[in-house]
Amino acid sequence: MEPNRLGDITAFVFAVKTGSFTAAASALGLTRSAVGKSVARLEARLATRLLQRTTRTLSLTDDGRAVYERWRQILDDLEEVEAAMAVRRGQPAGMLKLTAPLSFGQRHILPLLDCYLKQWPDLRADVRFTDRFVDVVEEGFDIAIRIGEPKDDTQLLTRTVAWQQFVTCAAPDYLAARGVPLTPQELAGHDTIAFVSGEQPSPWRYQTPEGLHLCEGAARLNMDSSEAMREAALAGVGLLHLPTYVTGNDLRAGALVEVLKPFRAPPDPIRVVYPSKRHLSPRIRAFIDLLVEHWKDGVPWER
Repeated sequence: MEPNRLGDITAFVFAVKTGSFTAAASALGLTRSAVGKSVARLEARLATRLLQRTTRTLSLTDDGRAVYERWRQILDDLEEVEAAMAVRRGQPAGMLKLTAPLSFGQRHILPLLDCYLKQWPDLRADVRFTDRFVDVVEEGFDIAIRIGEPKDDTQLLTRTVAWQQFVTCAAPDYLAARGVPLTPQELAGHDTIAFVSGEQPSPWRYQTPEGLHLCEGAARLNMDSSEAMREAALAGVGLLHLPTYVTGNDLRAGALVEVLKPFRAPPDPIRVVYPSKRHLSPRIRAFIDLLVEHWKDGVPWER
């Protein structure tokens, strides 16, 4: 291999990951011109165009997509070697790339990341808190926190670490003024606050003697933020249906009161998902071990 080829490959992979030569240059401590020259050398060596360039965006050609995945894996493997050697010294190292649902991540993963980075000074983290579905393998993530039943995927390993329990609740003032619903059917006579995803309100699920019951009626207030929904409920706007990892503290304090508890639907698993490589990265193992250690006596939102 020519001496500068690995540097050229690194520049190309970072250009694709960041979406521009400028951003790649900033991440690598190079000039934009140096990144551009690296990509040009690779294209000349392979006698093919790897990137389609416009004034605003970069996109992979078919050939570029084919080599990108291989080269990204090579760089990942090199980082794994460095991380493994760091573990031999007792210090996990490298970059942990993690994604989690927005509200859950901000409330319950961020404190763990703080502990993780303080415990291992040679580790760094690249974190995305988002409610969109993230393709762990395609987008190069080490770990994803997912909620719900897993789908079959031979490229991923999964471990259940907690459970998501939805509850229906409201502020005491609202219930005093409007009454307490005793069955899911009585929700039709109440003001409700619904979570909207993809322009559609999410149904409220209940377990009844007749089986699963879905409440899908029009809500008084539709919102796309569980945190904003919680604030609205605390202000007495109406009933809401959210996981206890959002409402747990309010329920314990009495700021919100649960209703329809006998009709709770079964909980959903909260899982750690990571690529199924032969050797588990030390940085991934360190984070999973930390999470399990912190939650072994119960998750914080149920204590």
